[in-house]
Amino acid sequence: MKKLLKELTESFGPSGSEDKIRETIIERLKPFADSIKVDKMGNIIAQKGTSGERLMLAAHMDEIGIIVTNIDDKGFLRFSNVGGISPFTLIGERVIFANGTVGVFGLEKMDDMKELKINKMFLDIGAKSGEEAKQKIKIGDMGTFYRECIISGDCIISKALDDRAGCAVLIKVLEQLKKPRYQTFFVFTVQEEVGLRGAKTSSFGVDPDLAIAVDVTPTGDTPEASKMAVELGKGPAIKVKDNSIISHPRIKDALISAATQKKVPYQLEVLEYGGTDSGAIHLSRSGVPSGGLSIPTRYVHTPSEMVNLKDMYLAVELLAGFIEG
Repeated sequence: MKKLLKELTESFGPSGSEDKIRETIIERLKPFADSIKVDKMGNIIAQKGTSGERLMLAAHMDEIGIIVTNIDDKGFLRFSNVGGISPFTLIGERVIFANGTVGVFGLEKMDDMKELKINKMFLDIGAKSGEEAKQKIKIGDMGTFYRECIISGDCIISKALDDRAGCAVLIKVLEQLKKPRYQTFFVFTVQEEVGLRGAKTSSFGVDPDLAIAVDVTPTGDTPEASKMAVELGKGPAIKVKDNSIISHPRIKDALISAATQKKVPYQLEVLEYGGTDSGAIHLSRSGVPSGGLSIPTRYVHTPSEMVNLKDMYLAVELLAGFIEG
């Protein structure tokens, strides 16, 4: 799991530019899937099993990032966000582009830091002129946080754990799956961070009978955090509700039953904001009974997200138990 998480999180893949992470995941899936295809949007759809109801398991492979909007005469880049990014998390951070160019986030002089917005920031790639900068970067190029994945005891600290953690869980479930009672479709979606776009198209194509999205969820266990009954290291969280879905009772209750049978500790998640791929999947075609299994994660949408390995292993055990019955 540690090696897999490091490989996944350090792969490049902002929303809409998922080529590298897609290649990484496909190589991991090849020895275990009955079939693998990539649809027109770029979603990976790997199938295991040929009988029973059609179960869709979704985890998004894209990550938040930035996109270059302007290059000035001095070689500084202006940018916009791709997905939810707070400018306060960018100060002094580094960005990397698909071609390996690295830059530093800078900001204009301000009398009051409360006024900081992305349009008051820039990227410095060390260019001496606009002409030099344009030899390395073009308008529309996307970048992501440039951070190494760190393993600290039972904790993984990295960018892009949202949602490479979910991707890792699906890969590990596929690796150990022996006799699925469903036709199981492992779907690694694109462009979740900009509107659940890959989930919309892939769910229409898969046409599942039921679905589970595996994604991260914030915790309520840090000092003076918002009150939320999810903690790091206490097991995966079975989704009850978020802003995009009220989990179908069939899915929620079946996950709880699987956790109970396997004696897997779990938490219940009621998220007061945000959503996951299940929000798009459950509205596909004539409707799909859907729910979610969430990985507790601190510091979501920052360059240093944190998950606990225990929660990851337990999520694999719970989901495999759900599929095999």
